[in-house]
Amino acid sequence: MNGDQSELFSDPDRRKSVVESGEGEHSFFEADSASRMNSELNPDSVSHASLSATQSDWSETNAALCLKMINGLGPTTFSRLMEFFGSAVNVLDASPSELKKVEGVSQKLLRSIANAKHENRVEHELAICSANQIRVLDQTAEFYPPGLKEIHDPPPILFCRGQWQPQDQIAIAIVGSRHATNYGLRIAEKLAIELSHLGFTIVSGLARGIDAAAHRGAIKAGGRTIGVLGGGVLNIYPPEHKDLADQVAANGVLVSEGLPLAPPKSGSFPSRNRIITGISLGVIVVEASHRSGALISARLAAEQGREVFAVPGQIDSRMSRGCHRLIRDGAKLVESAEDILDELGPLALPAKLTSDNTVHSPAELKLGEQERLVLNAISKDGTSFDQIVVSTALPPPRILSTISILEIRGLIRRTSGTNFVRK
Repeated sequence: MNGDQSELFSDPDRRKSVVESGEGEHSFFEADSASRMNSELNPDSVSHASLSATQSDWSETNAALCLKMINGLGPTTFSRLMEFFGSAVNVLDASPSELKKVEGVSQKLLRSIANAKHENRVEHELAICSANQIRVLDQTAEFYPPGLKEIHDPPPILFCRGQWQPQDQIAIAIVGSRHATNYGLRIAEKLAIELSHLGFTIVSGLARGIDAAAHRGAIKAGGRTIGVLGGGVLNIYPPEHKDLADQVAANGVLVSEGLPLAPPKSGSFPSRNRIITGISLGVIVVEASHRSGALISARLAAEQGREVFAVPGQIDSRMSRGCHRLIRDGAKLVESAEDILDELGPLALPAKLTSDNTVHSPAELKLGEQERLVLNAISKDGTSFDQIVVSTALPPPRILSTISILEIRGLIRRTSGTNFVRK
């Protein structure tokens, strides 16, 4: 949940310990009935022949999944193992003497890794995924979000319901309290609609309050949305959001690093927040009390080098205290989608939205057809005015006026009187 959480999660050292160790692998949210299954499923009905075919297709994915299911092997140690051995397959094939060379591999964990591939748990989980059209992405998969690879503890495996699209690289997170006011709900939905119309994918955590309003705003606008869950993608929390989860999957992706039927557990929510921010270019906090879990997302975003935005509220509202504190600490004050576009810089990797439209900066999303045509004619290595005329077939006066707009928006730079480079 991105809303108010227990004091446990307001302690950054404790949060770090939970996130990195994988602590609480089998603990349940005892105060909620969300641990019950939201899916009628009989994985035994899937034939072992189909499992074998699936495994042969996903050898690296299967190995990563096998490691993922080892209790006590968190994402930080997984990243160290991958860096040392180069692949999950190599980790499982490594000798005990080699494994001991990796920081964080205890004697207990070493034994667990050695025994993991003999436990036959991977086939069972792949049966569940196959029966429910869940895609399993390891870090080498084509649609594993590139932004997640940049953080220091990327998830070894992602379980996904729905389809990733290239435009999901241009994503913004909207988070806030579960106990939102009418004002907060209205603003979250409004921002989601505005940003969706510009071409952003809206990311949130499917929690009550602000999260749900953000997802619904994106869906209402006909845009894309990504829901990052604290439990498995077949065990929706809160349970009343099952229909909303289906809509998110139909209009984007439901994603979790937990096994498909995993119940929501206390330690998974701070850990889940790093995925929300890692997928996104920035995070917008709409409403948050001074101990809100949304502030964990804001802190993670800052640690990951993402932009942090906050919506101001009434000065006497408890739900505005967190946002006002963020603004005092340097977060960008947000009144409209334009405030977000003005702050976001170039993408780490260009996003190829269509065959003829590759976006290098979110600011390009508000360009008209003619502006986009001229911009795409200008390369990062430099392009002359005459080359732009030939490439676009536009009249020179129109090109000149368009170039002026692109310069003002900071998308191109003039290197000489008649030569330009794309930033």
